[in-house]
Amino acid sequence: MGDRKNGRIRGSGKRRTTAGRPRRATTVVAWSAAALVLVGGSGLGYVYFKLDGNIRGVDIDAQLGRDRPANPDNGSEDILVLGSDSRAGANSAYGKDEGGARSDTAMIVHVYQGHKKASVVSVPRDTLVDRPACATGDGGTDPGAHLAMFNTAYEVGGPACAVKTVEQLSGIRMDHYIEVDFTGFKKLVDELGGVKITTSRAIDDPKSHLTLAPGTHTLDGEQSLGLVRTRHGVGDGSDLGRIQLQQAFIKALIEQVKSVGVFSNPKKLYDLADTATKAITPDSRLDSVNELISFADGLKNLGPKDVHMITLPVRYDPDDPNRVLPLPAAARQVWTALKQDKAIPASATRDSAGDKGSAHSVVTGSDKS
Repeated sequence: MGDRKNGRIRGSGKRRTTAGRPRRATTVVAWSAAALVLVGGSGLGYVYFKLDGNIRGVDIDAQLGRDRPANPDNGSEDILVLGSDSRAGANSAYGKDEGGARSDTAMIVHVYQGHKKASVVSVPRDTLVDRPACATGDGGTDPGAHLAMFNTAYEVGGPACAVKTVEQLSGIRMDHYIEVDFTGFKKLVDELGGVKITTSRAIDDPKSHLTLAPGTHTLDGEQSLGLVRTRHGVGDGSDLGRIQLQQAFIKALIEQVKSVGVFSNPKKLYDLADTATKAITPDSRLDSVNELISFADGLKNLGPKDVHMITLPVRYDPDDPNRVLPLPAAARQVWTALKQDKAIPASATRDSAGDKGSAHSVVTGSDKS
């Protein structure tokens, strides 16, 4: 990746030592979006026609133009799911903006042909990447940067720059973009009646205000935020360990949405749809009721066991342990597999720091899926 010492652009965000602060709650935002994407056919689409006024889209296609990867016509779909750390509106309760909103969590969701299985690739926010030139909100252009933190793309150019950065990194065209508000996510969990998880050992993290004994728990919205924020309570204390915890949580969330039985309760169905449509900002091809219903219908058969989740293969940066660098050969295996609509080979993550550690075994869904 070139000369890190001469080329590095350090993000203006805080180092990992501050990860216990409230801004870390934003990591759950993208996971909730993925759950909405992956279980879109659970019944929420049934009442979307009443909720058009909640939906606000962003026109990614118009901003990026034609200079993008080819879109294969094989029936698969690729969706960038992003969680930003904006402090606007109700989110101000979680702290103040520091240097502009950023994408604290990003996932590339690949839905395979036939829409019976999906793979999710988490991109750590501190991954050092070559950020492309992007249009800025004030009408100017950011020239791009060598070895910039991945999450600075959203900061300098919003959703379109985040999509452009992911497409440059992966060589895969994103069919859709979905951004989720973490205050809305908390409300969604509460509307669902909580999310059931099982912990194999105690979690006690004062920084995320979460204390759980070993056993099965039904977490409300605030507790769910605490779970996905926790870093010191499980694993090796790194952001990579936190991603493993989030991956376990999203499978539990998918299971909860699939099993809530909303068709038998019209009010719950409406309340869930109302909360969900307020929580997301989709691309302009998903910003209407009919488009969301069609999109959801294609995903209705996906359950937690049908979703394979990994972290982008990375290693810790030897010059800064608070940053990670993609493993080029392993990352190519991931992107090539998805381009060809194939399963990600196990060898791709064998030497990655991202899928090591014990956090995966600490939390599972209630059905151990």
